[in-house]
Amino acid sequence: MSIYTALIDDAGLFPPTSLHMDEALSRHRRDLESGSPVLTHRFLCPASRLDRLRAMEFRPRRIGLIADTDELPAFDDLPVDIVEVRGPADTPVGVVAAQLSLPPGVRLFVEVPPRKVTFEPPAGVGLKVRCGGASPEDFPAADHLAAFIRSCVERGIPFKATAGLHHAVRHFDPSLGVDRHGFLNLLVAVCETVEGRDPAPALRTTDVGQLVRLAGSVTGDTAKRARELLVSYGSCSTGTPVEDLRALGLLEVNA
Repeated sequence: MSIYTALIDDAGLFPPTSLHMDEALSRHRRDLESGSPVLTHRFLCPASRLDRLRAMEFRPRRIGLIADTDELPAFDDLPVDIVEVRGPADTPVGVVAAQLSLPPGVRLFVEVPPRKVTFEPPAGVGLKVRCGGASPEDFPAADHLAAFIRSCVERGIPFKATAGLHHAVRHFDPSLGVDRHGFLNLLVAVCETVEGRDPAPALRTTDVGQLVRLAGSVTGDTAKRARELLVSYGSCSTGTPVEDLRALGLLEVNA
């Protein structure tokens, strides 16, 4: 398995792209037809827009349900395999999970702040970490994200990432005045942690050559373990991440 296989969930409905449902599904259908192995081909959809999705002629083959309503709507007629929720502040993940009754085969991920994890979620429940957003304060410091990664690796907690990971390599965004985390930085940081090293340097680096060398040196066993932990991340663009990996020479042109 390549470390990049099934890495990117389709978050085209979400900011900043914010496609209309028909546009998002049209793009998703094209992605399915192109068959890039980097994409999970999981379509992320807010619970509040499920009825709109049902009304469309084309349906994705995998759906990630993002809870944005007080109660989750029924979804047994749809191929939902992941549910993502943001629990109330300081509410234990176990309490959040206990309030939901999900069908067998549907994985739950609970969003928590990017900091050291001081608990273990119930069996089968993963975490979700936000790496950016619309304002500077939405971007966690590298040290905080590193603490989160270390906790997940040490405790064997699977997690998903979301927001802000628009490009492979960490870079400065002048419009917000912040450094944006790179998805390749995040991926390499998880690999570094799996191998017993501090993830913070990999998260902070903007040295493209160094990051590419680190990514290229990842062993098969490390890649397997890292991807068991970092399940995927949501991107509003499904094209840019693939193009970035190709430009860096980390992905074959036809992949």
